[in-house]
Amino acid sequence: MRKLLTLSQEFFRKADLLLLGLCLAASIFGIVIVASTTAYMGTTRLVLVQTLAMLIGVGLYVIFSFIDVDILAERREILMIFNILFLSTLFIWGTDGGTGNRSWLAFSWLPFSIQPGEICKISFIIVLAKTMSIYRNKVSSFRSVGQMVAILGINVALILAASSDAGVALPYVIAFIFMAYVGGVNLGWFAAAGAGLAVATPIIWTRFMQDYQKNRILMIFDPTIDPQGASVRWHTLNSLASLQGGGMTGQGLFHGSRTQTGGLLFAQHTDFVFSAIGEELGMVGCLLVLLLLTAIVLRCIYVGVKSGSYMNRLICIGIAATFMFQIIVNTGMCMGVFPVIGLTLPFISYGGSSLVTTFAAVGIVSGIRMRPAPDSSARYIRPAYTL
Repeated sequence: MRKLLTLSQEFFRKADLLLLGLCLAASIFGIVIVASTTAYMGTTRLVLVQTLAMLIGVGLYVIFSFIDVDILAERREILMIFNILFLSTLFIWGTDGGTGNRSWLAFSWLPFSIQPGEICKISFIIVLAKTMSIYRNKVSSFRSVGQMVAILGINVALILAASSDAGVALPYVIAFIFMAYVGGVNLGWFAAAGAGLAVATPIIWTRFMQDYQKNRILMIFDPTIDPQGASVRWHTLNSLASLQGGGMTGQGLFHGSRTQTGGLLFAQHTDFVFSAIGEELGMVGCLLVLLLLTAIVLRCIYVGVKSGSYMNRLICIGIAATFMFQIIVNTGMCMGVFPVIGLTLPFISYGGSSLVTTFAAVGIVSGIRMRPAPDSSARYIRPAYTL
């Protein structure tokens, strides 16, 4: 009992309570929005599941605040094997949950499905950060970059092969790019990657992408593609109608004319939850949500910058980058400036597995803040390029 009391005192004294408060505020708001967007179903099951996920997530936040991430990183080989095995389970037991992508594992004894791609994102960031820290002074060498690309390639390839879910795979790529840049990888590698992408894009476009996937991208630039919203533009037009219908202050929580019908706005409690917020709480509600989520991202970056550990800094940047990417793409998708790719809004969208994993990720950030390195005030200098 005394040990528990001591740990509690240490948590409230050293943990990042500001970050926890921001995440709680966002997730509680998300639960209210889930209640509103699922009211037409006549059941509170999804609300209860999201609440349970938040409580589990807070517990994991506390646990990960006490776990030294350096100890986890020392076992990067085990973490990499875990990712490979866990993602591979989708080949056997993966279900689509009605989305068309086999990204989930569903078990009758669990109240929500498990999304391996979300969970493995954390271990991927830790493995990548540890690998870069090992080669810190030669992070731009062929050996270092080769290992980094291999780590990314294995994770992304497994996700795409097992689930065909690009929305889950893209945050891995974004985390890789930001961590590589902040970690000091020479810009020449980025130029080489850009040139390779330019060469590969026509091949991917013509040989690997389906027509509906192409049209999702082309419709952003070509208004003549499905102007009536009968097919590929249907989700976007309905999303924009909901956002426009909310005006400045919205139609009121639980009073959205489109949201409460449950049939016009697709995935209004998950992928298009931002549109539902716009309809019921207006532009003011949307801006408040964006400010709250931006504060979470900035707090993660702040903790990373203040950390004197090269590896810990990269972990915080990687976590912040995935949040930032999801926020930008999800809101852009709802506003019709990005193609529909199925990315949820962190802390807000319904998804037990996603919410639990997100809390665990920010718990790692809190743990980094609890253990500042001795040289935490040292100025970061990008390593020089070495072959």
